[in-house]
Amino acid sequence: MATVPLPDWPWQVVRRLARARGVRVWVVGGAVRDLLLERAVHDWDFAVDRGALRLARAVADELGGAYFPLDKDRGAGRVVLSPSTRLEAGLADEPRLALDFAALRGADLETDLRARDFTVNALALGEMSVLVDPTGGQADLAARRIRAASERAFRDDPARLLRAVRVAAELGFEIEPQTAAWIRRDASRVALPSAERLRDELARTLALQGAAAHLRRLDEFDLLSPLLPELEPLKRVTQSPPHRFDVWQHTLLTIDALEGVVAVATGRQAESPVLVDVPPAAWGDLARVIGQFSGDVAAHLSVQVSGGRDRALLLKLAALLHDVGKPKTRSQGDDGRIHFHNHERVGAQMASARLQALRFSRDEQERAWVIIGQHLRPGHLARAERVTRRAIYRYFRATACAGVDVVLLSLADHLATWGPDLKERRWGRRLDVAQTLLAHWFERHEETVAPPPLITGDDLMDELGLEPGPEIGRLLEAVREAQAAGEVTTPEEALALAARLATAA
Repeated sequence: MATVPLPDWPWQVVRRLARARGVRVWVVGGAVRDLLLERAVHDWDFAVDRGALRLARAVADELGGAYFPLDKDRGAGRVVLSPSTRLEAGLADEPRLALDFAALRGADLETDLRARDFTVNALALGEMSVLVDPTGGQADLAARRIRAASERAFRDDPARLLRAVRVAAELGFEIEPQTAAWIRRDASRVALPSAERLRDELARTLALQGAAAHLRRLDEFDLLSPLLPELEPLKRVTQSPPHRFDVWQHTLLTIDALEGVVAVATGRQAESPVLVDVPPAAWGDLARVIGQFSGDVAAHLSVQVSGGRDRALLLKLAALLHDVGKPKTRSQGDDGRIHFHNHERVGAQMASARLQALRFSRDEQERAWVIIGQHLRPGHLARAERVTRRAIYRYFRATACAGVDVVLLSLADHLATWGPDLKERRWGRRLDVAQTLLAHWFERHEETVAPPPLITGDDLMDELGLEPGPEIGRLLEAVREAQAAGEVTTPEEALALAARLATAA
């Protein structure tokens, strides 16, 4: 009978409180799996024979955490631990640490485990650290395979269809053939769970390294289009050179390239991209030019937007949707070249609507709107003779706090488009523009991005005799742009400019 040592924390606290209440408790699911794989366990699941919610509340009180009921009908509750408790547990770097408690599903522990998703999660540890493994999960861990715990696993909970691909990707496992057949059989049910659950599975899959391959796997199982129907029309939509592939393949290449761009831009070692095939020297160029901002870029992308999802994830999601407007805007000129006029604006609207349907927050919808709607802008700047301070101000006025993200997506889009045919001069110009924009955002913010106002609306009304109204805002914005461009530097010059503009109007 196999035993697996349980760490004192949090097991000792949970076991002591369970004994005091006369209930039985087991560590179950992914926590046991990760212990067997010698992976760090950051989220703990406990099965309780009765009184799960009361035990959860007691653990929250003992550890100074917050208690949340997850499903009162099923007797499921969550304890989220505070930063100080995470520090005591040696997990200070974790953004969150949760302990979930749930009543047994069925008459006993074995029935509960057999009703779970996959054999590698149908594992439990109890009082004496004895491993309970009714479905052969330990053998599947050794074989590195994902196997459904039962033939009904996906019909009982269709969200498991997405989870199968995600867990296999997280662990580097393969989905065994019978389970793959059941996924294909039940794929039509994937849209049945709540939008929030679908969103969370999609986000967790997209956040993984090698996301393009995982998305392709979802697509092979016919699981992607029900979540993001805007992606299916991208297939077989041809493009003129320098594009080499249809819009769908280009999208996957862009996500793959973005992971490399973000790795280099945040000072990490870029892993070999799975799909994108640019000359190796391109990554060295990127590190030399963009690497100087690595700390700033890393801090920028780590900012949480909503629901534990950060800017890095939203950037990758925007990359996935950045060209969804192309099928609706495709046209062909007299010269035979294919065009997608205004596809970025159409795509921004489509992407925002899809994120709303998947219950992403308003902030996430707006961020994706900006990134997708402006993703061509750095390319336009690269075609100009020089990037002026006025152009830089207008760029960040249009992109706001997503301006850095747009720079990174634009670089990835360029690499995905040109691939092995990357032109040194074009690539160098793109890098120059990226360096200029990042330098102004991180180092010269008050000079060109958000210069402190020289005058106020009251100044305009007092000095120029203007009445309150939209004209005040127009003049202040014109003065601020001129200030960012270096054309006015004092309040007197700002007022003089405003007076000229007011008279001309």
